[in-house]
Amino acid sequence: MRKMKNIHVIIATAEWHQDQLRYRRHRLAEFLQKKSDTEEVIWLCPTPRRTTDNFTTLKNGIKQWTIQDLFPQKVFRFGRYMDLFYKNKLTTFNQYINQIKKKNRLIVWFTFPGFPYIANGFHWDTIIYDCSDNWTNSISGKKSFVSYFRQKVIQKAEERIIDKAHRIFCTSQYLHDQVIQKIEHPSKSHIYTFENGVEFDLFREKKLPMKAILPDRFNGTVLGFIGGIKSKLDFELIQDVATKKSNWLFLFVGPDQTTENDGFHQLLNNKNVVWTGSIDPFDVPKYMQLIDIGIMPYKASSYNKAIFPLKLFEFLAAGKPAIGVHLPSTTKYVEQAVYNHLETNDSQAFIQACEKLECEKDCPEYIDRRIQVASGKNWNDIFEGMLQLV
Repeated sequence: MRKMKNIHVIIATAEWHQDQLRYRRHRLAEFLQKKSDTEEVIWLCPTPRRTTDNFTTLKNGIKQWTIQDLFPQKVFRFGRYMDLFYKNKLTTFNQYINQIKKKNRLIVWFTFPGFPYIANGFHWDTIIYDCSDNWTNSISGKKSFVSYFRQKVIQKAEERIIDKAHRIFCTSQYLHDQVIQKIEHPSKSHIYTFENGVEFDLFREKKLPMKAILPDRFNGTVLGFIGGIKSKLDFELIQDVATKKSNWLFLFVGPDQTTENDGFHQLLNNKNVVWTGSIDPFDVPKYMQLIDIGIMPYKASSYNKAIFPLKLFEFLAAGKPAIGVHLPSTTKYVEQAVYNHLETNDSQAFIQACEKLECEKDCPEYIDRRIQVASGKNWNDIFEGMLQLV
């Protein structure tokens, strides 16, 4: 008799390649895809584009199922959280799930609080909420009627998912505490914290740095940020530091997801600021070779209080010291010449902290220590720990 296998459905924020980045959810899906007891992994996500084929198989074997938004404009994304606007679009998906549920164990992973009806209207063996962001708060921190409406809609959707979830995983203690405040059940034993990790082996491979990125004949200190460039970053802080430290080079690597009002494009007017644009996520270790100090300069905001940055352990795995600003979830990793953290956007304090790291960046003892810290944060180990609780 055939042993029952697992069907994993990942409720994701966007189509697989849309963000041009590899987030926690991408790594989770690929991890589950490789497990021997997995029958298939389905990536169910919204899409702003019109399509006649909402079901495709990706090159990695994961099946992508898209749900079309009301309209392509960003303002209409609230429809992802309200049953009225997407429930009927799940009919075909529901039929497919009903066909396979008798022969397999069905597990759904909500990686954002979208499509809450899926938690209520389907028969799952296990419902998981993998909470990686403070979804009800705006990234930019700007307040308006639209942002207030969005907050309330997402809050209600998230509460429905939390209420139905058998397991809840959070990427920071802040999110863990926030979830506990939202839960109605007296038991909190099904809520766990699993921070973000690193593909450690990928960063330990010997890779040559990318060429023709830095200015000719530049041999000074490079401060680098790698990841999605968003409004949650403090561009005013970097603008001030770049002006005061003209002998430093600031390297930004990743897709620009800002608006003209966020300050990033103004920052690029500085001769000592370089932006590469989007890159292949698997080339990140090559770009790490160009960096002397990894920077994570975030604004002070409710949204950023919840963040555990994906890049922290990647910097350390590459042997690079790092500095974070307004990232309280990372303070327990503060260690001399390894990681420094600031709770201020004062440019002089940032400069002094980086100057200290600059003096310590090439010390073999400290390089080994950074790598050692990162070695205990491998993604596969994190996901194995989560899976044991499912």
